[in-house]
Amino acid sequence: MSEKRDYYEVLGLARECSPDDVRKAYKQAALKHHPDRNQGDASAEQKFKECSEAYSVLSDEQKRSTYDRFGHAGLGGSADFSGVGVNDILSHFQDMFSDFFGGMGGQGGRRRRADRGSDVRIEVELTLEEAMRGNKREIPFRGRAPCDDCSGTGAQPGSAPTTCTQCRGSGQVTAQRGFIMFASPCARCGGTGTFIPNPCTTCRGSGGVERERRVIVTFPAGIDSGQRLRVQNQGMPGPGNTPPGDLYVEVQIAPDERFERHGDNLGTRLRVSFAMASLGGKTELALPDDTRVSVEIPSGSQPGSVLVLRGKGVPRLDRNGRGDLHVLIDVLVPTKLSKQAKKLLKELEEELGGSETEAYAS
Repeated sequence: MSEKRDYYEVLGLARECSPDDVRKAYKQAALKHHPDRNQGDASAEQKFKECSEAYSVLSDEQKRSTYDRFGHAGLGGSADFSGVGVNDILSHFQDMFSDFFGGMGGQGGRRRRADRGSDVRIEVELTLEEAMRGNKREIPFRGRAPCDDCSGTGAQPGSAPTTCTQCRGSGQVTAQRGFIMFASPCARCGGTGTFIPNPCTTCRGSGGVERERRVIVTFPAGIDSGQRLRVQNQGMPGPGNTPPGDLYVEVQIAPDERFERHGDNLGTRLRVSFAMASLGGKTELALPDDTRVSVEIPSGSQPGSVLVLRGKGVPRLDRNGRGDLHVLIDVLVPTKLSKQAKKLLKELEEELGGSETEAYAS
């Protein structure tokens, strides 16, 4: 067995370092060698154990004093992490890892008790008109809601939940193995920290019941498919009368018969007569939100040409103004002609230069 390295050396510390220095040094070392960031790397796992062992000694005033006087021999085997699993270390230092890494504790870490209900996700389809106008809609969905009989407490009316006597309200019970303390959710209260002696008969102590709910959701003008709205406190009720989760509304825009949407831009086809395409003129379009747009057709417009009307598209969600409107010109060719119409077209054809045709490559 190789000789243990000096704990100060392991964490890159001087012997006169402060407790805050020890904590900062361990944070850097644990983050660098954490098994979640170095999966399958046995060397990183060994270094993670080594720096955790050093921290367990240097962060404890009594152990550090003994180590400073007598070295590794003074600790005996009480600080040996070589035979300890990574998950046990993660469990032992779970609260600290939560502070360090925003909850990174690995698969062996214990969970904190829930302090709010679960979030709910639903999908809502809007018409293009609704997306452009913006609107409020009452959205029905099935889900758990606070029980009316117990007001979400889970206890029978006239009674109340009490502090769990087994975990003393912490939601966790601990057991010691060697020098490491292991924590797990309290079996009596399910990790909530409270116990209900007289459960509500309607919700059976859960505080919530399954039923159809209706929530008013505001959809801003310009919202698009794939975007999500959050409605606070409209999700699942929390355990033990804790706050509910949030409702997330996923938005989908239904196809429109006349318009295509591309982000903030709209596209549509406009059929004009042969005379208007030739001579030019003005016409009017009604957008899905009933906005009236004047369209000027240039003389000599060809089938398939596109007119771009700036600022006539969809309202921009994140800023003022609107996108653009792209108008594809279709020339309407009549399929039935009167004798007079045929005569006039022939005269026009002769006036324009005859009926010769020519093939060309596009």
